[in-house]
Order: sequence, then structure tokens, then C-alpha cells
Amino acid sequence: MSGEVIAAPVVGAAPAAAGVVRVTLRHSGRLNAMSRAMWRQLRSVFESIQRSQDVRCVLIEGDGGAFCAGGDISEYPAFRFDAAQLRDFHEGDVWGGLQAMLDCDVPIVAHIAGACMGAGVEIASCCDLRIAGTSARFGAPIAKLGFPMAPREAQLVAGAVGELTARQMLLEAATFSASDMLARGFLSRVVADEQLAVDALGSACRIAALAPQAARMTKQTFRALKVPPALDGCALPAIETIVNGSADPYAYADSAEHREGITAFLAKRPPVF
Repeated sequence: MSGEVIAAPVVGAAPAAAGVVRVTLRHSGRLNAMSRAMWRQLRSVFESIQRSQDVRCVLIEGDGGAFCAGGDISEYPAFRFDAAQLRDFHEGDVWGGLQAMLDCDVPIVAHIAGACMGAGVEIASCCDLRIAGTSARFGAPIAKLGFPMAPREAQLVAGAVGELTARQMLLEAATFSASDMLARGFLSRVVADEQLAVDALGSACRIAALAPQAARMTKQTFRALKVPPALDGCALPAIETIVNGSADPYAYADSAEHREGITAFLAKRPPVF
């Protein structure tokens, strides 16, 4: 089972939840780590939501007490060590899912419990409101796996968590508590774990009760006002040309430390870099 992303109307809270769709990340036994299939499903789900005139708010959450622990590392040896396949994974599967969320005009509320790591932080970064339980943990410790965050994903995360926090996550493999991320401006609020589900649904219901066209226009306005971060006056395509001294930011695919990081993780031993 490679996991799944499921969208379904909220039931049992009508009429307050009318127009609220719950999107669930589900990957049993892996803390909802994102497989390639799940990234593709995420894109399909949000493209479908964007086309619907009946959805007023999306509530996205993980199954079984975690939001998303990152990527499904068990899949990585099959494609990560080839630059072309690695690029296809990040620019096709991953960014396809994230872009569909960013392009969605329907408000998105993140219900964040437990682990929110790597891919989880990226998905949460695409949401309009982020509500977490007190025990939630955040980070992107991929330095332990021997690879960097893809350029567009890094840009997305830095814009949401702040550049300093992103640098700590990616350079130190630092993890942060919910209270840390609230103080750093990433979270809308933090509530007791036992109140999280009710609080997050309540937020989605309040949004759904308001004018849906106005909400969509507000998201369109914020999107139009965003100016992509620049480096020396150049936008992201120029950034890609200076990564690793190559025009291809995925040229590290077959590197020794990339292989070592992932091999060590799967072998449950410390990496030797």
C-alpha cells in the first residue's frame, strides 16, 4: 500500500459544515509519509476542488495522530540517484501537488497533529490557516539524508516559516515545537491536542459560512500581490543555475553522500558523510 489522499465532505456537523471538504493524508504505519502516488493524488484532489463551485473551505489533516512525517523514503532508491528521474519527482510529482494547492482559490485550513516534517511542512505552507496541537513537531531534517530541499520547495517553505527558521531546519536539521512555530509566525494558533479536531473544524465552518466568492477573490488578491523572492535581482530560474555549480539543481542525484544518507536511513544506522 503506497498511501492515499482522500477528499470527502464533512459529515455529522451539518448544517454548520456545509461546503467543507476534508482532505486526509493516509499512509498507515508511516505517519502519512508522502509516496509518489500520494503527491499525484494530492494534485488531482485540489484540481477537482478548484473546479467545484460547491466547496467553500478545505480542511486538510493526516490520519491517525500525525499530519505528515515527510516523504516515503522506502521509495527513494528506485529513482533518487538518477538526475532525470529526481527532477521528474520534484518538478512533476511534488511540485504538481503543491502548485495545485497554491492555485486553489478555496480557503485551506491545516489541522496539524503530531509529526509535520519535510513534505508535511511543504503541504502546510500551502494552507491559508494553520492550527496545531500542542504536541505537534516541525522540521525538515533532510540533511541527515544527504540531500538539499528542491529550489521551488525551499522558496515556498522559506516564505512561510521565515528564512532563518528554514535555514535552521535545513542546515541544522533542527526541529521545533508548536509553540516555537507559533512564535515564529507559521501557525495561526496552538490548542490542546484533545481540542484540535473541534477547533480546526470550527475554523473551517466559520469560513464556509461567509461569502464564498469574496473568499476566492481574497485568495486571488493575495496571490497577485506576492512577489517571488529574488537573488541579486534575479528570480528563481537564475537561482537554479548556481546550485552546485550546475545548471541542473538535481545533478547531485548520483553523489556519494546522497546515496549514503538514504542507504543509512533505510539500514537504520547513522550516516557517514
